[in-house]
Amino acid sequence: MTSLTTFYLSGIIGKEAFGADGDAIGIIKDLLVNAMPSGQNDPNQQLVTGVRLRIRKETRFYSFNSFRVVKTREIINVTCSGLTELSSEEVNNGLLLVENILDKQIVDMNGRKLVRVNDVRLATLPAGTFAIAVDIGIEGLLRRIGISLPIKRFLSLFTINLPAKFILWDDVQAIDHSNLNIRLSKSYAKLHTLHPSDIADILEDLGKKSSMSVFSSLDEEKAADVLEELETHTQVHIVENLPLNKAADVLEKMPADEVADILDELEDEKAELLLKEMDTESSQEIRDLLEYPDNSVGSLMTTDILSFKPGITVEEVIDELRIKKPEAAELYNLFVTETNDELIGTFNLRDLVVAQPNTLVSQIMKLEPVFLYDNQKVDDIAELISKYNLLAVPVVDLNNQLQGMVVVDDVIEDLINKRRTKKR
Repeated sequence: MTSLTTFYLSGIIGKEAFGADGDAIGIIKDLLVNAMPSGQNDPNQQLVTGVRLRIRKETRFYSFNSFRVVKTREIINVTCSGLTELSSEEVNNGLLLVENILDKQIVDMNGRKLVRVNDVRLATLPAGTFAIAVDIGIEGLLRRIGISLPIKRFLSLFTINLPAKFILWDDVQAIDHSNLNIRLSKSYAKLHTLHPSDIADILEDLGKKSSMSVFSSLDEEKAADVLEELETHTQVHIVENLPLNKAADVLEKMPADEVADILDELEDEKAELLLKEMDTESSQEIRDLLEYPDNSVGSLMTTDILSFKPGITVEEVIDELRIKKPEAAELYNLFVTETNDELIGTFNLRDLVVAQPNTLVSQIMKLEPVFLYDNQKVDDIAELISKYNLLAVPVVDLNNQLQGMVVVDDVIEDLINKRRTKKR
């Protein structure tokens, strides 16, 4: 045997293992890798520790230490010098490659999407046999059904190569855990680094059980961002299946208008339970939004806005922004109100940045701003935003008191459709 032998899981599963006397011992049904590393980046995490072997009509787990894999001219032979049965604890602390990885969905971190594992690549070194990568390419699928070599030979006549597509074992994030014994040291760690919209796309592709498992692993801030990006039916499924307190905590970190849209899709009883579980201020904001008719501006507006009094300075505004650390959408438009919340002007970040620190807000604000009434029809929004090229429009009630704003993100689809209609 050479010092390095690489082979594929598909090439060893179903193979007979032979004893020292040359007699067949049993058929290999699965390989067990260590899933309980002692520390970060522990290479033993991917060490093959066991083999599921069928001997006559019984299938049991044995230590892989006495097994040798030899590859000669692409033909794999497996020999065994003796059988040592594994304990239940050793089996439970491992990860079965066929049962838990092969044909399962994983996250391709580079492609930011779900892919299916077609094969697993392993390597035998002096220190043992290790799982080194998963094959997510078409070649892996062809190899599984035994036609990889003839297909590759045929394509080579036309100078066409089958592109290899591997994901290193360290980068594998198991998602579809139909087996509750799956334990990976980096479980979801890298998944959390993706943009919320990428995670949302992945959740949309997962089954209901798996999507709940992934979502539940997110911290509240990330979970709120991801929930905001999901399609309505998935939002409803997740909120309905999360524990009440967990769902309320996540919803509290979302914009009130987004939460109102979700609760509007739930059963009244469930929505009321969530509102009672949330803090009083957040709950009241959402209740106020839910009172608006579905086709009104008020139902679409966000109450996450920034308003200032005309007598404060630019420096004071900037200091307040540093403390509040608002979301990007809240900075689309900044508002100026009187003590009774009456809207009297607006200004933007450019006005703020170019002004001297001691300049008063009243000196940079734009008087008589364009606005919408909260009881106006939703159809009026796109036309106003398009006409004045606005990122956000303030929303007031009949007393001119500021209630919130409508941001372009919420009406962009409607706006695009209207522009297409005009071009025709």
